[in-house]
Amino acid sequence: MEDSVRLQVDPWVEMRTVITGPLPDIATRFSRFLGQWWPHDALVIFTRECTGRPRKVAGNREIVDRVTIDELDEIKQSIEPGGVVAGIRSLGGGRRRIWALRDTCDTLLVLVPRLSQTTTPDPDQVAAVFGIVATSIQHQVAQASPDYLAESRAASSERARTIAELTEVHEATLSSILGTLRSNDLDDRRSRITASETASAALIALRSAGAADRALSEEAVTTAFARLQGELRPLLRHREVDVDYVDPPADGRPLPGEVAHAARAMVRAIVLAFGAQPVLPRLRIAWDCDGDNVLIEVRDQGPGAIDRNALTRQLSGRLHTLRGRIDIESIAGWGSRVTLTIPLDPPAARPDEHLLSTLNPRELEVLAHLAVGKRNRAIAEELGISQSTIKFHVASVLKKLDVTNRGEASAIGIRAGLVPTGTLGDRWRLQ
Repeated sequence: MEDSVRLQVDPWVEMRTVITGPLPDIATRFSRFLGQWWPHDALVIFTRECTGRPRKVAGNREIVDRVTIDELDEIKQSIEPGGVVAGIRSLGGGRRRIWALRDTCDTLLVLVPRLSQTTTPDPDQVAAVFGIVATSIQHQVAQASPDYLAESRAASSERARTIAELTEVHEATLSSILGTLRSNDLDDRRSRITASETASAALIALRSAGAADRALSEEAVTTAFARLQGELRPLLRHREVDVDYVDPPADGRPLPGEVAHAARAMVRAIVLAFGAQPVLPRLRIAWDCDGDNVLIEVRDQGPGAIDRNALTRQLSGRLHTLRGRIDIESIAGWGSRVTLTIPLDPPAARPDEHLLSTLNPRELEVLAHLAVGKRNRAIAEELGISQSTIKFHVASVLKKLDVTNRGEASAIGIRAGLVPTGTLGDRWRLQ
């Protein structure tokens, strides 16, 4: 009887480890979970909720490193929400046998079965466990924790930088081809026309890469504000409060995805803080954009009894990560006003800072301590973990940064401005 109970419980214990670890590695943990029942060579999770890393991958690097957003979009569009597809599709630069599921919350799961695998997963079982994973991803993104924001902004910046570099190189190459093919010195008119059309199409497609990236990683400010209103509705449903929403300008600058998620999360926290007061007759929520920042104002006509210190502490992690500012005014008997200013652009890139996007939050903590010259024992004591675990993290940092020793890793951390803060809530930061 005990063995039977254990067989029923253990998968759910393992599922908990899948959804509670760092978000960037959730595909690896889920692949390990599914691999016990459905062996596969590669696993891809595709969600537009995560603006920094919409693809979360695990498995054969020759496959997953080549998977494109266009390929995943094409697979997703061929499946109805809640549906499953199995067959040959384009993935990772080639035609492969896949099994894919589109969750009802619009998150896509793609499995590349092993060649020896002849059976297919039970769609109901996979839908059940993947639904938990997809919901967990949505929840973590909606909460917009400082760790998520830092990882997402680093990934978004790196992707945008890579696209810009590729665009410049290929645009110059294709422009040179076009100039040669259009030369009057060539006699074969038909071949010039055909080659010109091919190169022109390639050039247009390449220039559209930036637009596709923006569509993936940005939200119109009006869309972000409309989503906020939908998220606040259940919070205020049972309160007798008049809410006045002041829309941002329709032509306002689009918001980076991580900024939009953080802004909504912080406004929800502010509204909950206002709602903790004994009386809340009226609430005014306004968004604006000055071109460089999103400007948020929440004010009430309540008793002016919000806990300013608690609210500041609650929002400080996200604001620090996004270099935002907060101002709180509260006057007894008159009401309270909270304003947030959040920059839309990331800080200027520092040397080697892009390399930090490959590290998970714990590895960033370790690198921050290496950067100030701490040894393994001191780092272990500071972080409350064993020296053997620190050795493991140091080895992983060296591998990801492609360096051979601690000194080289420390130099990268120093050049990127990474320093430990010594606080439990925010163990590292960029100066």
